[in-house]
This record gives sequence, C-alpha cells and structure tokens, in this order.
Amino acid sequence: MSNLCFILGDQLSFSLSSLQHINPTQDVILMCEVWDEATYVKHHKKKIAFLFTAMRHFAASLREKGYQVIYIRLDDPENTGSFQGEVQRLLQTGHYNRLIVTQPGEYRVLADMQQWQSLFNLPVDILPDTRFLCSIEEFQQWAQGRKQLRMEYFYREMRKKYRILMQNDEPIGGQWNYDAENRKPPRKGLNIPAPYSRSNEAQQKSQHSSQPIAQPIAQQAMASQTILQDVLALVAKRFSDHFGDLEPFYFAVTRSEALEVLAQFIQQRLPYFGDYQDAMLQGEPWMYHSHISFYLNCGLLEPLECIHAAEQAYFSGTASLNAVEGFVRQILGWREYVRGIYWLTMPTYKEANFFEATRPLPSFYWHAKTDMNCLHQCISETQRHAYAHHIQRLMVLGNFALLAGIAPHEVNEWFLIVYADAYEWVELPNVSGMILFADGGYLASKPYAAGGSYINKMSDYCKQCRYKVTVKNGPDACPFNYLYWDFLARNRAKLQSNHRLGMMYKTLDRMSDEKRRAIQQDSQIFLNQLDA
Repeated sequence: MSNLCFILGDQLSFSLSSLQHINPTQDVILMCEVWDEATYVKHHKKKIAFLFTAMRHFAASLREKGYQVIYIRLDDPENTGSFQGEVQRLLQTGHYNRLIVTQPGEYRVLADMQQWQSLFNLPVDILPDTRFLCSIEEFQQWAQGRKQLRMEYFYREMRKKYRILMQNDEPIGGQWNYDAENRKPPRKGLNIPAPYSRSNEAQQKSQHSSQPIAQPIAQQAMASQTILQDVLALVAKRFSDHFGDLEPFYFAVTRSEALEVLAQFIQQRLPYFGDYQDAMLQGEPWMYHSHISFYLNCGLLEPLECIHAAEQAYFSGTASLNAVEGFVRQILGWREYVRGIYWLTMPTYKEANFFEATRPLPSFYWHAKTDMNCLHQCISETQRHAYAHHIQRLMVLGNFALLAGIAPHEVNEWFLIVYADAYEWVELPNVSGMILFADGGYLASKPYAAGGSYINKMSDYCKQCRYKVTVKNGPDACPFNYLYWDFLARNRAKLQSNHRLGMMYKTLDRMSDEKRRAIQQDSQIFLNQLDA
C-alpha cells in the first residue's frame, strides 16, 4: 500500500516537507481546485487564475520529476468542491497507509485537517512548514515572557540567526535599520522599469534562442499558454461576479518564471527600492517594489534565496545598504513576524476590535468611484492588478478605513479578497494589527493614522484631486485632514496614554473650540454621506 500526499495551492515548492517524506515511485500526490477555497471569500479573478495556473504547472513539473500526481480540476464533474470531500473521494478508490500533509497557512484549514484522522480512520501526518525561517514553536519561545512583541527586536534575532548583513556579531554599517533613509518623496524624471510580464519574457526567449533550442522553447511556451487560456476561460465562466479584472494576465506561473521576476528586481529595481519604497505616483502602481510576494506566498520562491540574492547585490556593489536592508527586513523581519503573531493569537485575534468600529465598508472600495483621488487611484489599480504596494495599502486604503471607523471584519475581508498575495496568515495581522490597530497595540506601537499632508508629501495624487489638501475645513478640504483629528478626538480615552501620540494631543488641545467644532461637524457630514 502507498501513502497519499495532499498538496495545497500555496505549497508549490519542491522543498515542501511532505514531499520529503514520500516515495516518488510508490506514493500518490493529490492536488485539487475546489469551489470552497475559491469562494469562502470572493477572491479577485486574477488571484484565482494565478493560483490555478501555477498549480497546474506545478503538477506537471512533479510528473516530470517522476511523481505520481492526481490533479482534480474545478470543472471535473465529480469534484465535491472541498478539500475534505476530494481527499475522502480518493481514499475510497484505493488503499493507503497514511495521509501526509504540510501544515496549511490558515487556521481554518488546519482546524479542518485536524479532524481528518478520526473522520477517515487513517493516520494523518501534519508536518511543519519548513519553508519559513522561523518555526511556530520558535516564535512562541521568543514571545514568551515579553511585555511587548516588537518586530524590530525579533528582526535582529533573525539577522543574527541567519548571519544576514552581519560582520561578526554586529550589523554591517553599524545600524540594524535604515528606514529613516527610505522615505524619499517621488521626484520628476524617475525612470521606473516596466514590470515583469510573462508574455513578453516568453517572446524574448523565443527570439533570442538558437534554432535547435528554439523549437522546444516554443513548444513549452505553447503548452503553458494553453494551460493559461484554459484557466482564464474557466475563471471567466465560473467567477464572473467576483471583483477585479481578469485580463491582461502577466503573472509568473512557474518557478523558473518567478526566478526571472526576482532577478529582474535585483538588477533593475533594488538599487532604487530603498529610497522610494514609500513613494506613490499616479499611473505607476509597481514603482521600485519587488512584486515577489505573489510567488513567496504560494511557494514558487523561498525567502532565503530572495534574501541572499539581495545581500549579494550589496556585496557586489550594485545596490546600497539602505535598499538591501529595507528589502531584507520585509522578508526576514516583517513576513516572519506577522506569521508568528498569527499562529500565536488565533483564533481570538480575528475578533479584535479595539476601537469598537462598526461602520460598513464604503461601496467605493469595490468600484473606485470617489472624488478622493488617492483612494480612486489605489482602488482602481487594485482592481486591475490585484496588487498595491505596502504604502498604498497602509497609508491610503487602510488609513482611510481606520479614520472612518470601518468594521475590522469588513476591512479584513476586502483585503483578503482583492490582493493576489493575500492569505489570512499574512493579511489578518497586517490589517487588524498594523492598519486598524484593532488589537490595541499588540502588534504595532501606535495607530498608523495620518492626515492629507502625508499623502501629499509621498505622492502626486493630490494635484489632480477635487479636494484641496491645504484646506483643513469646509466642503473643499481634504477629508483626511479633519478625519484625522476627529479620529484622535473620539478615541482619546483609549489613545491619550500612548506616548507616541502625546504631541498630537497637545496640538489638539491648543486648537480653539471653534476649530474643534468645525472638525467634528465636517467629519459628521462626510461620514453621514459615506453611510448614505
């Protein structure tokens, strides 16, 4: 009898722990596209297309390596529509010793899998996901006994553990963090490279290959295009009511393509990433960011190889220390940290609502029809690309949700739906902790709230906005200006003891009674219109 290895759509890695525990010639791998996973929230069309296409390619690669793979497509007439149903259906067709899986990234899936042993009357081995650089147990040990869990100190421990940008026991350059150098506003004349597009890359390869090699490459490209077109047709038919634009589709869908995206970032974007990682420009959604979170979070890339590639760019002199350190911190620090927070606090973390926010998500988050140009730009780009970079998510889309008092569960659902790199383990701590401060400061030391001046400094959005960012009150004022102060005023009892907000409350107290009344009235008028 053989073992059954079940691989999920965000586990597309040959280094997967479950793959290391099976016999390729004897055991069977199951992969499946299921309705429940595509619709437990109504994921962006491009996100579903990306994952289904990448899954089909990964299954084909496993077969090429000699693995026995059973792949169930969404439109298989016998597809039960759930992970549990598909595993059970396969178990009924054969005799298996045990079921082997790598721990899923989401709490709800793990809770389901933990019932399978008794349900199937079969041993179920749930193996650790070793693709992360900090195990769940290791993070728990780090967190134990600490009054505050701050990412900066966790990040330093990870730097030491993996010897990244280190000289003996000290950080190269003498500082752990170069964030202060990574906040330059955008300037005119920036030469921002075009983002990766798989169709362009395939065409270039075919044109530059010698004749004997060109034919196999062309055949591979054709087969890959067939897979993509089949998936695009499927998504267009079955998920037409989901958010977002399905085409054009340009994501990498194989490991080799994902490695090309990484190489392109290291060569073309990393040298400027540090300086302009917080900058926003209208018509430039990709800026100098890496765009590899899609591939990291589904397994086509692994974190340490990305970190080492950036580190080598510093040692070779092609990228500055502030750029490389900023990129490394996103992966080695922030990504590992939010995963640790997620598994440390679930399932109660999902219910956090420190400010008791209840306002429904405004409808313009779905259609981008708002006079606030910054929100219009970020939502429109999200609709087209299933992507926005971290400052757009935090300081525009998230900042507005925080100031307006939108219910955390609605904001979390929106972020989980619209971004192709979003899985609950990474989305929930970022939104509830970093964006909304819904956990009351468990993750972040203060709410990341800001008025219109921040957006004006870091973008060119305000230049083409109906509202005036320099006007503080009245119908023409930027809503961020009065909503910011109204947020501080109405949440004073919960925030005034925060030492990082002391100066802001002193400023609020120095305002005249008339000014404070105008802030409250403008906010009330705006929020009433929002609710209507």
